[in-house]
Amino acid sequence: MIGNKYLQKLYDYPDVDTSLNQLLELLKTKDSTFIDSLWEPMDINLCDDKELSYLTIASALIDYYLQIQGFEVPAWLREEKLSFSKPYYHSKRISDFDKFKLLYSNPAPFRARNVYFDLAGIDRV
Repeated sequence: MIGNKYLQKLYDYPDVDTSLNQLLELLKTKDSTFIDSLWEPMDINLCDDKELSYLTIASALIDYYLQIQGFEVPAWLREEKLSFSKPYYHSKRISDFDKFKLLYSNPAPFRARNVYFDLAGIDRV
């Protein structure tokens, strides 16, 4: 079980894309309640494989946005367990060339977890 009530609620959304969009909104608006909740102790060893997969994707986004906004990143977000063994591309339709490009153009929070996003697709307006 995901130990953070905000991340659990996002995980429970029936659609992953909607969930990640909500997460990006919380991060972009610097929602202090959400950001403060990330500092609460969390034991990712209690998560099942599906929850770990979601947390791996979410942790890449959270780490990236916290760094951009100048916030310190909680240690649990960088746990070794929150990484895929094979590259994960969030885009559903992506060419091999685009995959190759993302491997080298994504910032460290994504590469460290083997999670790749088109950065223009996660930019909030």
